[in-house]
Amino acid sequence: MGFLARERTVAPPGWNRWLVPPAALAIHLSIGQAYAWSVFKTPLEKSLGITGTQSALPFQLGIVMLGLSAAVLGTTVERKGPRWAMFMSLLAFCSGLLISAVGVWAGMYWVVVLGYGLVGGIGLGIGYISPVSTLIKWFPDRPGMATGIAIMGFGGGALIASPWSTSMLTAFGNTSTSGIGKAFLIHGIAYAIFMSVGVLLIRLPSKEFTEEKAALLKDKPKATVAFNVSANNAIKTPQFWLLWVVLCFNVTAGIGILEKAAPMLVDFFKESSTPVLATAATGFVALLSAANMAGRFVWSSTSDLVGRKNIYRLYLGAGALLYLVLLTLGPTSTPLFVVAAMVILSFYGGGFATIPAYLRDLFGTYQVGAIHGRLLTAWSVAGVLGPLIVNAIADAGKKAGHTGPDLYATSFYIMISLLVVGFVANELVRPVNPKFHEPKAEEISDEPASRTDDEATVAKWNEAEAADVAEAADKNADEDAEGVVRK
Repeated sequence: MGFLARERTVAPPGWNRWLVPPAALAIHLSIGQAYAWSVFKTPLEKSLGITGTQSALPFQLGIVMLGLSAAVLGTTVERKGPRWAMFMSLLAFCSGLLISAVGVWAGMYWVVVLGYGLVGGIGLGIGYISPVSTLIKWFPDRPGMATGIAIMGFGGGALIASPWSTSMLTAFGNTSTSGIGKAFLIHGIAYAIFMSVGVLLIRLPSKEFTEEKAALLKDKPKATVAFNVSANNAIKTPQFWLLWVVLCFNVTAGIGILEKAAPMLVDFFKESSTPVLATAATGFVALLSAANMAGRFVWSSTSDLVGRKNIYRLYLGAGALLYLVLLTLGPTSTPLFVVAAMVILSFYGGGFATIPAYLRDLFGTYQVGAIHGRLLTAWSVAGVLGPLIVNAIADAGKKAGHTGPDLYATSFYIMISLLVVGFVANELVRPVNPKFHEPKAEEISDEPASRTDDEATVAKWNEAEAADVAEAADKNADEDAEGVVRK
């Protein structure tokens, strides 16, 4: 396994940092297939005889495992390096798709849940965090943009997978277990090949990049962070848990629409003068994926200019207002409904892409990948909460004889309430108490030489970072603290 070792991943002198984002995209575009799950919902319900709530379970479990595996394995990913993590993601995610194919062929619903949700979900979690801290290290001058590029791929995965899956299901038979199984099989093989590109291309910054980094930060003093907080200390701070609430409720509000996008659009306009066909609803899924993808890059890049707190005010505040628009005006106009939903999904995607930079502003770069992994447990909760709220209320509404927008009114009011709570949590974020800060780089460098390779790598990176920001930190420590909040 020498090829996967961290030391084999260090970039040679002169390596172009713009080769790293394509490596991240190769992974995220693949695992982003999860966002096209709604395309499989109706075929699975018809072929396996399951309910809408049951057909959401593989997706829900996948998101749960994404957060749990990211939290548990976050420190291991930091220690082993991005190439090892990407390869492990490839194995788990693609194996999950192949297991799902077997489950559908055998007519065994629980095997699909096990394959796609449990095994594939582990691949989602490892793959999701694998390039994030690496990109932040390569792009210290534009962390929001860097993470936006990578996480944009996860949001855009369904833009590829949705029409591709639909065409395969149409060709192979979308009501037969044979056709659905073939679609899962082809997905597993194709994504394994594509993810291999990321495994081969990913690199870590070398010590020669230190001088380049200093030049990048020369005119951007506020892009630096003069302190670091470990992953273990981060979870002891109120800032971590406030951001946990922010992420959880922002994700819940978006994922509720995304997971049930196609049937929701059909239901909303079923009894109107302009009903929406199932084929057009599939296009709606693609539009939401495009908005999700664009929001991850556009809004996270904007956060580099306006600050992280301000951009989350937009995500949560405007998101609540748009849900109200869907409730009151959405049923009157298909274009209005589609546009409002797209903007909500752009905020949803932007929230994912901005959170690593928000963490970096508050906790430094020392173990930002591991901290990010632990924060993604919020996604695990939201992955269950969002679809459960929408599906359970809709299923109950159908049994009570409700139709159209009435199936979703209660769930939309719940989403508005959650976004308001998230808005308040974001307002409460303040700078991290200095008692949680790690020792300065000079103290770390005096530790015994028996440190692990990962600790040595972290210490060297901290030394370089401290040298970059020492002058600015000494002159205006108070301004830096205020700058963290603004960011």
